[in-house]
Amino acid sequence: MLYPLATLETEKLNAIQDLEKDIGSPVVALAEVEADTAALPEDQLKKLQELEEELGVVLVAVRPN
Repeated sequence: MLYPLATLETEKLNAIQDLEKDIGSPVVALAEVEADTAALPEDQLKKLQELEEELGVVLVAVRPN
């Protein structure tokens, strides 16, 4: 399972912004995406981790459908 940032309609965004004001803290909305991660050999996993470090992001290899 993956959880990227959710795309929100105005009504949902407004509700989240109201909650942020009420609790005094930012809230991040994530969407659930069905995905199976790929089992990578050690050398490929190392390449993925090196690129994560270089780009400053989290990368997830998934199995193709």
